[in-house]
Amino acid sequence: MPLLSARPKGIALTEKQKIAWLRLIRSDNVGPATFRDLINQFGSAETALAVLPELSARGGGTRPIRVASEAEALRELEIAERFGARFIGIGEPDYPHVLRAIHGAPPLLAIKGDPGVLRHPAVAIVGARNASISGMKLAAMVAQHCGRSGYTIISGLARGIDTAAHRASLATGTIAVIAGGLDRPYPPENIPLLHEIWNGNGVAISEMPFGWEPRARDFPRRNRLIAGIGLGLVVVEAATRSGSLISARLAGENGRLVFAVPGSPLDPRAGGTNLLLKDGAIIVTAPEDVTEALAPMAEPDLFRQTVAKESEPTSRPISSLPDDSDRDRIVTALGTTPVEVDDIIRHTGLTASSVYLVLLELDMAGRLHRHEGGLVSMSMGTD
Repeated sequence: MPLLSARPKGIALTEKQKIAWLRLIRSDNVGPATFRDLINQFGSAETALAVLPELSARGGGTRPIRVASEAEALRELEIAERFGARFIGIGEPDYPHVLRAIHGAPPLLAIKGDPGVLRHPAVAIVGARNASISGMKLAAMVAQHCGRSGYTIISGLARGIDTAAHRASLATGTIAVIAGGLDRPYPPENIPLLHEIWNGNGVAISEMPFGWEPRARDFPRRNRLIAGIGLGLVVVEAATRSGSLISARLAGENGRLVFAVPGSPLDPRAGGTNLLLKDGAIIVTAPEDVTEALAPMAEPDLFRQTVAKESEPTSRPISSLPDDSDRDRIVTALGTTPVEVDDIIRHTGLTASSVYLVLLELDMAGRLHRHEGGLVSMSMGTD
């Protein structure tokens, strides 16, 4: 059946823009959402880089902000090239289409392997690391069926269900999302599998710098990419406290279909999947259950969304700066409880541009915390 036969062509970044993008995302206090706001506010990464210290100072920063240098960016690009990898930007043709639509989509992804698999609709398959034989068999069956139906399989290269899903889709296309740098895969025993993926009909991706050793908090970050690239997410086995349930929640919040395989109430590996089914996940008793439910979603324009685009670099100054009283009103309105930016605008009566600029100042100063769904709060320990 035809699946996602058309997609946005995208616009390739120039080498100069890619260096500036890499510098910006590697600078202090700049995450994906902040990166987008900086580009939207100042027009280009190059202009944003020039004003980061000023933003941090106006936001009450207590120490100079570290801005990644051009030499650092060039060094990372050289490391990527030696490794056989490259970077793709959010507006470029090979960037996964539906990932662009999630909040906090990475502005740059490091990839190694066949980028062609990123152009096909994807299904995520996740589950327990200590999976049962039957669980791994079912994960493989779902992966093979979805692969034959035109879907790329995406997972996190973990033991158990992830491994079974990747292996079953090596022939049809698979995406491995790495929690650390591309050169720091985890777990070590799956490195041979990773080599099969990027040397064959598959690709590995990461948003983290080369050389970055994955930490516990990096795996939920990875999970949002797994959930964001797939049109749907299938949980085969998962305990009630499981990273797979985080992936399922993120998938649901981003409008993806969530599937779960039922299991025995006596098996702790079924606790999470059975809980998902109680919460409305789609039951999977055969691989066809997945493709039949996903068919209406495999439309070219379903997740089309305008992304941050930068103009030619300019040296325009910051105009219409909020004054100190405006900043005080915004800081007073914020607390440690996450709120929507629109609520801040309504509460303070200030213009949206003023509010967004002050939030960027607080962000660069390390005083703002960004939450899922675009919510913001003051960081703990700040006024």
